[in-house]
Amino acid sequence: MDNDDKKQLNLDLKPEVAQGTYSNLAIITHSRSEFILDFAAMLPGLTKPEVRSRILMTPEHCKRLLHALTDNMGRYEAQFGPVDLGGEPKNTFNLADFAPGNGTKS
Repeated sequence: MDNDDKKQLNLDLKPEVAQGTYSNLAIITHSRSEFILDFAAMLPGLTKPEVRSRILMTPEHCKRLLHALTDNMGRYEAQFGPVDLGGEPKNTFNLADFAPGNGTKS
């Protein structure tokens, strides 16, 4: 694709959004019509993860995001080397780990 064929996208990035939000935990749920991505932070001293941001997407947009992340991770690793996940990756966790009685509030 020539540079002339690429579409330009102008974004409005507000200062309070530009500084970003830290997340080290993503919880993904879905229904037939949407994906819900909750981005949370598990920090020392907190009794449970705090959801910092929630994104709702259609399945089609979620799949586009998956492809974009896969593409970008491939380019990142080509430039900086493989990202080590420290052994066998754990993709999911048991929500019961965060149930009342386990040091968390409901």
